[in-house]
Amino acid sequence: MPIFSKRSVNIDYIDEGHGESVVLIHSSVSANRQWRALSKSLKDRYRALAINLFGYGDTTPWPGDSPQTLHAHADLVLGLCEELEGPVHLVGHSLGGSVALQAAMNLGQRLGSLILLEPNTFYLLKQFDRTQALLELRVLHDYVKHFGSLGDWETVAQRFADYWLGDGSWNEMPGKRRVAFAESMPPNFHELDAVMGEQTTIDDCKALTSRTLLVSDKVTQLPIHEIVKIFEQSCTHWSFHFIPEGGHMAPLTRPDLINAVVREFLDAGFRTESDRIQ
Repeated sequence: MPIFSKRSVNIDYIDEGHGESVVLIHSSVSANRQWRALSKSLKDRYRALAINLFGYGDTTPWPGDSPQTLHAHADLVLGLCEELEGPVHLVGHSLGGSVALQAAMNLGQRLGSLILLEPNTFYLLKQFDRTQALLELRVLHDYVKHFGSLGDWETVAQRFADYWLGDGSWNEMPGKRRVAFAESMPPNFHELDAVMGEQTTIDDCKALTSRTLLVSDKVTQLPIHEIVKIFEQSCTHWSFHFIPEGGHMAPLTRPDLINAVVREFLDAGFRTESDRIQ
């Protein structure tokens, strides 16, 4: 994978295809490998660049001497965008969706379109007094912080998998998959600080004028469900698409439900722009 340095941080990414740039931003634990199928489905018309966030692949880990922020993650994305020409489209899942949203606010006219796959903008729950959802999330946060501080990543991984993939998911995983899953957990220790401590407001989100699509499963976990409702009620100029199943991890477990939606939204914007130029 190519690696470049920006402000003393090494950032690695996958680069496939040619055309307008689509930057893909992964969820917690998954790393940029989660985008293999989507990259293949895009590269005939787009340049698909799948970035690794702090602590994944060969990207520099978060130093841990201060709370992590979404702005720091967004700077990684913006650093990559500075290396690209023309408009840039952003696609982000979960943590990656929150990072994409932050980056979009700083891309200005260079932003082509924004696709958010169940963004975990947990900071909005407090701003909108979604108490039940916030309490549920706080339990998960405290669990990760407690066992993560002890270095017990297998225990963290079991709780994380069962919460986001469904009860019993950890026990159903093959042994090698469990080991890899647990080894990918440490960055999550800092990521929860980033998404829960952010001060961005819904008015900041509403100010985005780019084409924006939010994709969700209507029966996803409560915190994500409440976040989607907030966006639906507040960002009425966005587009929303609901998948019939798959849950929060559908971009990984059911790419057949996600990838075609992403491609269709990108292509629709491409046609609109072509029509405008003509």
